[in-house]
Amino acid sequence: MGPGGMGRLSDRNRPKAKLKDVSVKRILRLFKGYWGQLVAIIGLALFAALIGLIPPLVMKEIIDKAIPQGNMKLLAGMALLMIFLPVVSGVLGVWQNHLNTKVTQGVIRDLGQTLFHNLQRQSMAFFTDARSGEIVQRITGDVQAVQSVVTSLVVSSITQIVIVVSTIGILFALDWKLAIISVLILPLFVLPVKKVSKVRKELRTETQKVRSDITSQLSENFGISGALLTRIFGRERQQEIEFTAMNQKVMDLELRLNLVGRWFGMATSTLGPLGTAIIYMYGGYSVISGSMTLGSIVAFAAYLGRLYMPVGMLLNLHVEVATALGVFQRIFEYQDMVPDVMDADGARPLGLVEGRVAYKQVSFAYKPGQYALRDVTFEAQPGEMVALVGPSGAGKSTLIGMIARLYDSTSGVVEVDGVNVRDVGLASLRAQIAYVTQESFLFHATIGDNLRFAREDATREEMEAACRQAYIHDFIVSLPEGYDTMVGERGHRLSGGERQRIAIARAILKRPRILILDEATSHLDSESESYVQAALEELMQGRTTLVIAHRLSTVLAADHILVIEAGSVVERGTHSELLALDGLYARLYSTQFAHAAEE
Repeated sequence: MGPGGMGRLSDRNRPKAKLKDVSVKRILRLFKGYWGQLVAIIGLALFAALIGLIPPLVMKEIIDKAIPQGNMKLLAGMALLMIFLPVVSGVLGVWQNHLNTKVTQGVIRDLGQTLFHNLQRQSMAFFTDARSGEIVQRITGDVQAVQSVVTSLVVSSITQIVIVVSTIGILFALDWKLAIISVLILPLFVLPVKKVSKVRKELRTETQKVRSDITSQLSENFGISGALLTRIFGRERQQEIEFTAMNQKVMDLELRLNLVGRWFGMATSTLGPLGTAIIYMYGGYSVISGSMTLGSIVAFAAYLGRLYMPVGMLLNLHVEVATALGVFQRIFEYQDMVPDVMDADGARPLGLVEGRVAYKQVSFAYKPGQYALRDVTFEAQPGEMVALVGPSGAGKSTLIGMIARLYDSTSGVVEVDGVNVRDVGLASLRAQIAYVTQESFLFHATIGDNLRFAREDATREEMEAACRQAYIHDFIVSLPEGYDTMVGERGHRLSGGERQRIAIARAILKRPRILILDEATSHLDSESESYVQAALEELMQGRTTLVIAHRLSTVLAADHILVIEAGSVVERGTHSELLALDGLYARLYSTQFAHAAEE
């Protein structure tokens, strides 16, 4: 990929989740597998709601009977009940909250896991297009951003609905006229919801986008290569200015988001006292006229709080869900991505192969009509080396990457031992192939861990044998911690030649039948280059090798040379045959390889 000319799939060609795909029904599907725990939570919520209906009735008994009648036994009993009920309710609340948190964290874990799994299935074309910071933000920041919605969506909504329904029922039982007045106020709560939801959704979507930009900038700026480049060119101040601007934008968006939410909260909070005032006016008149007891009006007013507060919470939940739809859209966009390289239906495992590779009229297009490769045909017999030479951007890396299905051809067939690579499982195909790139990547782990990335079950003896073949064992054991030495981010504690030889040892450890090389010796010093070249020669022994050639020795050793220009094979043959043609290869030889022959 990248500088070597590998293919890229534009974001415009990748399907995206539409807002219509981000429904509450789809969000509820996230809870699949947790319905048993949800039933328990709902049961606790029902029990707690029923307990919550009792205290206003206890107050009514105290005011209407215990105090007027001077019944101390009844008064004491009601007082103890007022103490006991909150304790029971509190215990139920702790239990419910624990189950709620367990379900929420499970859903968040599952959501992150599915995103990670789907990202692992994407072809290299996706990662060429995407920014690493954007990926990290979606799989961490975006998932965490919807946690409160996941927490509240099922449990809180059902709890509040139970409270509202039960409260309305008991209000009508107490006084149907007052109950009708109380319910008529409810539509006023709904009026600001639609507008507030729309504004908050837009603000939240924009906020998450800017956060992705920040994550991407931090990932680039504070990676080893980015940090080095920043200091060499003295761009620290400029990067700080850019970060400050984005950071300020997030702050402004969050302030606006909070302000809209506060105004909505203020609007709904004023409606509760309005309803209570009306009830006291009408109820007070009823008490004065003798048609209602004082205890009844106090109980009724207490129940109003249980009515209006849950309604406000339900509407706020609606706003929060609408706000989060933009974030869910970003999550589902990644969740819905279909890999452009994947196992075919009925794909069979590829057993141990001899290593015969064939390209038959292979073409590749980034987009319809924009071809990077056209009608490439060639074969490599087991143990042969095929060298690819040509100008930068000619399509060489794209071509050799197809054997491992880093991406698929637009037309034509790539075969291994006569089998179309699309007809076999990706894992079994790639198990037969090792890839050594120009920039040898090492994880921020020990040397041993980086070697075992090729084969998790590799023994210490096997690792040492591979490293001896790669001419790096003596260096490793000279380090204070030997194979347990941490290599640093991207392996930057090691030199380029050392990283390259560890990468070659890793490839040897895999025991591949087919080897893909994008040689990386041109930027090494002469001593490192000689070690790396010797290691490469060990690695290529007995293996079918496709190599992008940068060195004369590689070209001379090749069984076949393909000259690639503008995505087509324009010349093919051995070194002497191609020189005799006096074409593109001869010109490349005179400019790229001839000086090596003079040394």
